[in-house]
Amino acid sequence: MSTVAGPAATDADAPARGALRALLPALAAHRAMTARTCAAALLEQGSLVALLTLAAHTVGTAVIEARAPSAAAVTALVALVVLRALMTWREMDLSHDLAYRVLAALRVRVFDGLARSAPARVAGRRSGDLAATAMADVEALEFFYAHTTAQLLAAGTVFTGGSVVLATVEPWLPAVVLPVAALLAAAPFADARARAARGGRTRTALARLSADTVETVDGVRELLAFGALAERRRTLAERGRQVGDAQRAEATREAVAAAVRDLLIVAAVLGVVAAAAHSVTSGRLHGAWAPAAMALALSVLGPVAESARALSQAVALRAAASRVDVAVKAPALAPPPAAPRSLPPGPLGVRLHRVSFDYGGAPVLDGVELTVPPGRTLALVGASGAGKSTCAHLLARFWDPAAGAVQLLPADGDPVDVREVSDAELRRAVTLVGQDAPLFHGTLAENLRLAAPEADDKALAEAARLCGVDRIAPMDTHVGERGATLSGGQRARIALARALLVRPRVLVLDESTAHLDNTGDAQLATALAEESRTTIVIAHRPATIRRADRIAVLEDGRIVEEGTWEDLTGRPESALNRILTTTA
Repeated sequence: MSTVAGPAATDADAPARGALRALLPALAAHRAMTARTCAAALLEQGSLVALLTLAAHTVGTAVIEARAPSAAAVTALVALVVLRALMTWREMDLSHDLAYRVLAALRVRVFDGLARSAPARVAGRRSGDLAATAMADVEALEFFYAHTTAQLLAAGTVFTGGSVVLATVEPWLPAVVLPVAALLAAAPFADARARAARGGRTRTALARLSADTVETVDGVRELLAFGALAERRRTLAERGRQVGDAQRAEATREAVAAAVRDLLIVAAVLGVVAAAAHSVTSGRLHGAWAPAAMALALSVLGPVAESARALSQAVALRAAASRVDVAVKAPALAPPPAAPRSLPPGPLGVRLHRVSFDYGGAPVLDGVELTVPPGRTLALVGASGAGKSTCAHLLARFWDPAAGAVQLLPADGDPVDVREVSDAELRRAVTLVGQDAPLFHGTLAENLRLAAPEADDKALAEAARLCGVDRIAPMDTHVGERGATLSGGQRARIALARALLVRPRVLVLDESTAHLDNTGDAQLATALAEESRTTIVIAHRPATIRRADRIAVLEDGRIVEEGTWEDLTGRPESALNRILTTTA
């Protein structure tokens, strides 16, 4: 059975039905503001209907009865104008405030989902594509939260109330208005699948453009060195053309939809005028009320038409909503324990007990049995792809094994399965330093304190001294994005110093010193020596392997031999000698 689903299996590039509905619960944390937004939208739309209806009635009375509007009518019109202006401002203020609050929380939930399912979900994904989900897709949902939910509720309420009034004034008018309103409301759903597909193509094109742009910026030096910048520019231009084509297709269909809505409104105007004229000539409707009835009929259709436009645009956001929803609901590959166990104080050893693991295909580890006593150093050796880094990732609990257990061994007491330890305590106890430990834009001190923000200046200086970081640059030096201003060896020293600030009881080094020369590697080995710390070193360099207390050789997902350097290299047929000869 597959242990980890690959990235392609978890991504949702195709729009999923119900993706927008799945984002509605995000409003639950803002119930009061949502209610205020709906009330403001209702007053804004209701005041417009009342203003148009009263204005039409006032004009009709003035024309039919040849008398000036009363002071009460003028006062009411002025009050409605002021109310309409205030409610328009208030509704826009509240709806956008609500939308941005929801988006702020949603971005955090997207990041939490990516972090929760990392590294499997992140592995194989382009950073620009991930950025598009975390930023652009979330930002696109601003329209949904700011211009859809409250407006739909308000439009439905205003239309229902206006239709009841129309039926009271003239029963024929609702017979004209209702069919047009039904067509307007149904129009966004008639083309929903195609509209969602077009929106999906736009979001996918934008994500590809974002990914290619990020990669181009990151690799601009290599592109210049190999004279490939012109070709890369052509690729970006093609990606931009694809985005433009997708956006034009959306805009064209939206223009057609807008024209259809306008035609329906025109048909409603003609129908309302005909119905009102018939009612006046037949004596059922007073002439002064005819303009008011027509204004009421048409004004209640306005919010329906606007809601239809908003729904049309919201449907096109289904792809963005789907990508966000998948990120938010990404399953935890290492779920937190229901009842966490505390680790006892003192040194900790490590045990992989009959551990098996795969990435969705052939087994990578098959019943691995490996024990490292507390305070000892083990070198884990094997050919590329043998599963050494997988063992390191299981120790750090990036994944859980398909079978077996990864345990921490106190000097006194029972073994503790890492699945029973809270994430925060596990991170304090076990630290993994990879070959390509990234640095972040900021100062050298800020990068060192990433793992231990509370570390004081004395601890910072000591860690920097041990790893030779103090010879690189002053602590307030900016290292550039991803440590671009530093060499590979300097980044390795910083990564190791950062790990030492945590004071882990188990330190896992996955080719962490590969960028150092032999002298630097030996100096760091001396600096890292600490009797109480258990260290697992994954390396290919013979000098690094030789310094370990014990060596374990991994082949075909199993530990095939263990021993000291002298024991293993003293046997010509040993797997260690074969690997050292191959990598020499």
